[in-house]
Amino acid sequence: MDNRFTNQLQDFFNTPEEKRDYDKGALMLLQITGNKIMYRNISFNAKKHAKFINYELRKHFNVRLQNITHEEVEQMQAQVNVIVAEHLSLTEDNPASEFKKGKRTDHDTLPDEIQALYVENLSITQRMRDVQTQLRLLSVEGKTCPDNDRYPYLKELISLDKKLHENWEKYDHFIGTAGSGAIALSVDIREESKKYTRLVNLNKGKYKKSPTEELKIQIADWFGKIVNPTEKLTAELKELGIIS
Repeated sequence: MDNRFTNQLQDFFNTPEEKRDYDKGALMLLQITGNKIMYRNISFNAKKHAKFINYELRKHFNVRLQNITHEEVEQMQAQVNVIVAEHLSLTEDNPASEFKKGKRTDHDTLPDEIQALYVENLSITQRMRDVQTQLRLLSVEGKTCPDNDRYPYLKELISLDKKLHENWEKYDHFIGTAGSGAIALSVDIREESKKYTRLVNLNKGKYKKSPTEELKIQIADWFGKIVNPTEKLTAELKELGIIS
């Protein structure tokens, strides 16, 4: 669909009726229908046929808006499908169990505003599950769900997911400094920490299959450079005997 032409139609209808360029309106109608006879009949005195031009263009404009809305909703649905697959599996009985694995070991020592991000994310996660349930109820088998019914739920889920990630980013990457409270880690430190986490995850399996003292030392060194490693990763390395 030509969105530029749709925008031209939008501009036409955004203009008060008495100020609309009906010669241009007649030409747009010709572009849409290809009906040259109709165009000749109305273009001689387009303003006289204003009611007809408004009516016909509005019909085509509404169809275009519906098509655009459908495309947007389908794109949003695809985005939500990814969000649901990654964060909102309905096979889990306790919504909080996976969530709690993200809690920092030093959580209780963090400033109140940082701890509040974790608490807020638990509420956000629950709300996301509620919204997902509403979407599932709308999409029962054999029932067509109109785009305008799905749209607000999809929009809210995407917005909640964005807020969830923003909160985790702030929560995960704050550290305490003597006398100054909590500060945000620099981008460089965060990226370095992610790099060492990837290295540990890539090599712990190799060590399990073929343990060597050299690799053990290297993995332990990488692990020591990770900011706030997860409890799961820490436990795995302890089980392998890489750290104590």
